[in-house]
Order: sequence, then C-alpha cells, then structure tokens
Amino acid sequence: MEQSKNILITGGAGFIGSHVVRLFVTKYPQYNIVNLDALTYAGNLENLKDIENAPNYFFEHVNILDNAALEAVFAKHSISDVIHLAAESHVDRSILSPLDFVYTNIIGTVNLLQAAKKSWNGNYDNKRFYHISTDEVYGSLDNGGFFTETTAYSPNSPYSASKASSDHFVRAYGETYGMPTVISNCSNNYGPYHFPEKLIPLFINNIINNKPLPVYGDGLFTRDWLYVKDHALAIDMVFHNGKVHDTYNIGGFNEWTNIDLIKLLVEKMDHKLGRATGESLPLITFVKDRPGHDKRYAIDATKINKELGWKPSVTFEEGLEETIDWYLNNSEWLENVTSGAYQKYYEQQYHS
Repeated sequence: MEQSKNILITGGAGFIGSHVVRLFVTKYPQYNIVNLDALTYAGNLENLKDIENAPNYFFEHVNILDNAALEAVFAKHSISDVIHLAAESHVDRSILSPLDFVYTNIIGTVNLLQAAKKSWNGNYDNKRFYHISTDEVYGSLDNGGFFTETTAYSPNSPYSASKASSDHFVRAYGETYGMPTVISNCSNNYGPYHFPEKLIPLFINNIINNKPLPVYGDGLFTRDWLYVKDHALAIDMVFHNGKVHDTYNIGGFNEWTNIDLIKLLVEKMDHKLGRATGESLPLITFVKDRPGHDKRYAIDATKINKELGWKPSVTFEEGLEETIDWYLNNSEWLENVTSGAYQKYYEQQYHS
C-alpha cells in the first residue's frame, strides 16, 4: 500500500480538477485530499457531490492570491504534495481581461510555490509539486509536426503567455531551491462537468436550445482532443511515477478541425434529440476570428506512453457519446451553471 499523503489539489472544484479530486479520493483512501478552490464562475462544488462526505476529503475555500490563507492551509493539513490546477483558462476571457490571468496564473502560482517552500523548509523527501499546464504555451503548429517536451515556448494569447510564465517559475523553483517539481502540458480536454463556455459543452447546450453555433473564421482551426477522465489517469501516473524536474506532454492522438467536430456533434445531438439528421446544421454561424488565434495544436504523447505506460482508454467517438449523454442526463446542472455570469459573457461575445 502507498504511504499516507496529504495532497493539496488546487482548482479542485473546476472541470479537470474535480475529476482529479474524485479519482484520488476514491482510488487512494489512505491519502487525505484537500481541495482548495476560490469558487469563481467555473468552480462548482456540485461537481463533487458524490464524494463530498468521504472521510479523506477536505475543502478549503481559498484564493491562491491570499498568501496568509495558503500558509494556513499548508500548516492545518500538513500538506506533503501539491497538484496545481487552479487557473484562469479561457482564451477569449484573457483577451478581454488579461490582468486577471496575470494575477491568478502567474502570481497565484508563485504564491503557491512560496507557501510550499516555506512549509517544507528544505525537507523535500517524499514530496512533490506538480503543475498542470497547457499545450498552448508552445504556440501554433502552422507548418505540420507535433509539440514535444522540447518544443520552444511561443505563446500567442494572454492566457498562454500567463501559463508559459507559470511553467517557467515552477521550473525555476526546481532549479534554484531544489523543490521536487514536475510539469505536464495537455491538449484540449472534454467531458462531463465542463463549464459551457468551451466549444463542446457550449455547442451541446446551444443545440439543445436551438441557439447559434458560433464558429471562428473558416472553422479549419485544428485541435487535439483529450477525454478528461483519461487526463486524470495520466495525472495520477505523472504524480506517482514521473521524474522530478521533468515535463510530460499529454495528448489524445486525436486531431479535429473545428468545423468537422461541430458537424459530428450536430449529427450525434440530432440523433439523440430525435431530430432529423442535419436538422441543427443551420445553427452553424461563422463569426469574426479572435485575435492571436493559433491555427493548430497537436501533441506528441510518445514520452508519457513509453516511460509511464499511459495512453487514451477511449476513442473520441466513445468519449463524445459519454459526454453528450452526461449533459443530456444532467440538465439541472447545465441550467444552473448557464443561468448566471456565463449568459452575460455569451451575450457580450456574440451579440454585441
């Protein structure tokens, strides 16, 4: 049996974070899992209703910009490890409010590093600071190829620039202070509990409600899609077996242009909603491209496959079916999260 740990998971009420919290709480009953989340618009404790009463689960309503509160959490729970997911994560929001991304993603990450450094006080035995990042730090693959762990950083949006900076700080703390850090950079996630400002849940919700499906530019932007439950399993492997001071790229081996993905989604949704095939296609609405829009992302996940044995467990079609079914079966959750701030944001973006 693994030794006992007190793991701090930041952003654990968010989309990816809630899946990681659930996996660790259920798979490792000998671990104490402390979910630290500021509960901003994308954080929702409803995401964790099924495990909130587990004896090894604890919640701390704390913002990573609050140094004193962070230090108190480390002391209260004797934190031995950190899995850091808390972040502002939507590119469009970063274009509208870049400073929010600077504060949370850069300063918040440094605050967390400082709190860990102070708490651990040079005793790094059996400890780990694991920072989850994005493939967007690498920029755009306009001329073919794939992102590898040695690809040079070339961020193009305020979001990706803030994540690139936080990655550099994590590596710097590893090199300068000997902190046992590890980083992973993942491709686009999809799956249950995804806040519906991102493409797949946004379009599922809009097809249900016969609202426009806004497609940027020509729709030929290409992304690699990773099922969130597979990402959580990869995080588990990197946390336990990844090499200290190393980086792992996590991808789905699964590239789709936006327009092809949307057409597949329309086909599946029309079938599940009892509509005629293609009935929702007229909802597709091409809109002006956003600034700094990267043409293509694609991750080479060979390293994590060879070194740690991870690979996606479901095909994209299987994951998409599960995702659609989850949203259709959880209409109350969807209604609750779309009735507030998101609606105002949607109106501002596409109907101004």
